[in-house]
Amino acid sequence: MGRESRAGSSIWMGVPVRSFLMVLLTVQSSAYILLLHYSRVMPAVGGHRYTPSTAVFLNEVIKLVIALTAALYELSFTAHTSTTATSLFITLSSKVFSGDSWKLAIPAIFYTISNSLQYVAMSNLEAARFQVTYQLKIILGAVFGVAVLRRSLAPGKWAALFLLLAGVVIMHLQLSSDPLDPDNHKHVNIRRSLSDLSDIFIGRVQEEAPKLTKRSATYEGIIEDMMLAHPRLNANIGVLATLGACITSAFAGVSFERVLKDSHTSTSIWIRNVQLAIYSIFPACSSGVVSLTVKRLPRPGFSQGYNWVVWAVIVSQAIGGLATSFCMTFADNYLRLAPGGISIFLSTLVSAWFFDFSPSVKFIIGTAIVLSAIYIYLPGLQSGIPPIRVHAAEKSRKPSKIEIDETVSSPNDFSIKLPTTPLLNETGMSTSRPSSPNRHHSRVHSSRGSYFPKQGRDT
Repeated sequence: MGRESRAGSSIWMGVPVRSFLMVLLTVQSSAYILLLHYSRVMPAVGGHRYTPSTAVFLNEVIKLVIALTAALYELSFTAHTSTTATSLFITLSSKVFSGDSWKLAIPAIFYTISNSLQYVAMSNLEAARFQVTYQLKIILGAVFGVAVLRRSLAPGKWAALFLLLAGVVIMHLQLSSDPLDPDNHKHVNIRRSLSDLSDIFIGRVQEEAPKLTKRSATYEGIIEDMMLAHPRLNANIGVLATLGACITSAFAGVSFERVLKDSHTSTSIWIRNVQLAIYSIFPACSSGVVSLTVKRLPRPGFSQGYNWVVWAVIVSQAIGGLATSFCMTFADNYLRLAPGGISIFLSTLVSAWFFDFSPSVKFIIGTAIVLSAIYIYLPGLQSGIPPIRVHAAEKSRKPSKIEIDETVSSPNDFSIKLPTTPLLNETGMSTSRPSSPNRHHSRVHSSRGSYFPKQGRDT
C-alpha cells in the first residue's frame, strides 16, 4: 500500500511515475514480442541465424552497464568533492555486495531461464498467440504470492483467474495434439512490407537474405537451407516453452518482491538492478551454452546472424527488465501485468498486418475472455480511486486531543469565552438581567481577572 501511494505521488519530468511506467511497459512489451518473433523467422543474415544464448548474455551486459552508470551518478551527489573514482567504485561495491544482496541470486537465475525460454517460444508461436498464452503468469504469480508472500485473494479474484485459464484453453482448442497435423507445423509467411523496413536501416534485403545454390535434391544440406529460408513453427514446443517461461517469470517476480519487502535497509533501485544484472550474468555464462556456441561457430562467431532487428530485441528486453524492477519498487508486482491487455490487442493487429496472421473465432473468443479476466483481476483498472477501509482506520486511530477536550483551543486562536475567565469561576454564572440574584453586575468586574488589560477611563 505504501509503495502504491508513493508511485502515485512520485513525479518524474512532470509525469507521474506510475503513468510513465504503464506507458513504457505497454510500448516495450508490444515492440519486444513483435521484434523477437520477427528476428526468429526472418531470412537468415549471411546464411546464419543468431544464437539466443548470446542475445540473453548481451541483454544482461547492457542492463549492468546502464545500472552501473546510474548508480555511480547517484553516489556522486552524496560523495565529497575530493572523492576519487577509485573510492567511489569501492563504495559502490560495498553497497552491491553487502546485506541481503545474495538473496537476489534466486530471482536472477529464474529471470535468465525465462528470457531463454521466450526465444524458444517465439521461434514456434505467433506473436499474438504467445502474448495471450503468456498471461498465464498472472495465475502463477497469484499462486506463488499466496504461498510465498502470504497473500489472500477474494473469491472474485479466484474466479477471474479461472476465467483467464478458460480463455487460454479455448484459444488453443484449434491446435491438434497430433504432431503430424499441418496446423502444428506452419511455415512463416512474412509480408513484403515488413521485409522492406530493413531497407531503411541496413540496405537491400536481397544482399542479406540467404541464396540457395543449385544443388542436387539428394544433397543433405538442402533441408537446412530450406529451413533457413522458410522456418517452420512447432506449436507444441512453443506452448511448452511459453508455460516454462510463465512459471520461471512468475516465481522470479514474487521472489524479488519478497526480497524488497524483507529488506531492513534502504537500497537504491539502481543498486538493486546492478545486483540483479551481476547475478544474471553468471548463469548466462556458466551454463556453457554461450561458450560452446562461440567455440563451434566460424567467424564472425559470437555476433553472426546479427542485424538491427536483433540489436533492437536485445535493447528492448533490457529496457523491459529495468522497468519491471521499477514497478516492483514504486508500485506492485501487478503494475507490470496491467499493460498485457493493451499489448495483446496491439500484437494481434500488427501480426495480422505484417505476418499474415488470421485469428480464428476461437482465438477471438479466448482472447476476449482473457482480457475480461485481466480487467476483473488486476486492481486499479476498475476505478481510479482506491477503496477506503473505514473499519481498519477506525480501529487503528487514536482519539485526538480535540476530541478529548473540545474546549481547548490552539494558542494562536483569539478567544474570549466567558466560562474560562477567573471571575466567573469564583462567582458562578452571572446575568445582566435586573432580576439577577447576583449582587455583582457583570460590567462592574469586567476588568478584573479578564483577558483584557485594565485601561483607565474618564468618569
